[in-house]
Amino acid sequence: MTSEKAVGSPAVSPLAAIALKLVGVVTILSALLDYLVLVIPPDLTNAQWQLATSTQIVDRGIVPLVGVALLLTGFWIESSVGQATQSSSLFVDSRFWACLLSTVLGLIFLLLTVVHINSVRATTQEALSRVSDEATQATTQLQQRLSSELSQQQSQLGALLQNEDLLSQAIASGQIPEDIQQFQNDPEGLNQFLEQRAGEARQQLETQIGTRREEAEQRVRLQARKSAIRISVSSLLLAIGYSIVGWIGLRRLLTLTRA
Repeated sequence: MTSEKAVGSPAVSPLAAIALKLVGVVTILSALLDYLVLVIPPDLTNAQWQLATSTQIVDRGIVPLVGVALLLTGFWIESSVGQATQSSSLFVDSRFWACLLSTVLGLIFLLLTVVHINSVRATTQEALSRVSDEATQATTQLQQRLSSELSQQQSQLGALLQNEDLLSQAIASGQIPEDIQQFQNDPEGLNQFLEQRAGEARQQLETQIGTRREEAEQRVRLQARKSAIRISVSSLLLAIGYSIVGWIGLRRLLTLTRA
């Protein structure tokens, strides 16, 4: 009973109200400054900038709402203990500006919901395009390397097949398979054999490249889906929260002013 009286006493309540209003104002101003730093310099045509900026703004989105709640709670405590002063105009009432800011932020977060989805779509297309280009480049490099190795093998084995001593030494040392010896008098058959082996190697490596490409595309799409869901839903919830606080607060203030 004693503690309840102490908390609700005229000596403590005004101090709590002042502290809450002060912390609320500081929280709001620091959050707005943080947002200002995030958006400067703007790069509105860059989807990556839009994605990163919208993500960071939404991740910090609860901070101004907490500040508005603390500020309004401070005014409520003042009013409950009869310490509130009636403002002569809405434009000099901190509650009006807090509710107006809340309404504006509600519209901004509603807009960010759409902006983020669009930027996720754009950045996903860019990432998938890079994956496709990298896979195409890897395939081209593979074909060039296999073609170069095939020409080199044809030249080297052609020279060995013309020298029985070198051929025997190469087979004995395991440098070339023994079945190469059957093409000693069949250069055309050797070329077909080497081309077949190169084709098998090419097919295997191209399959690996295709598999890695599919895995990379799946990762890109999964990350995009997670980002779109998390940030868009959070932004929408923040928009609803800010809008409710702002509209209810403005309506009550207008009612009190008319009364």
